[in-house]
Amino acid sequence: MNPTLLTIYILIWPVICIGLLSVLIVSAIKDWRKARKEGRSLV
Repeated sequence: MNPTLLTIYILIWPVICIGLLSVLIVSAIKDWRKARKEGRSLV
């Protein structure tokens, strides 16, 4: 396998994980703000 392709393949996983984690964090913050605005518990 080409070393450049292997390097890109290995380095793309952290980017995907960071993207997924950021989506989850932003969604959790939005839900927390909405719950706080409505005066109810998040859980």
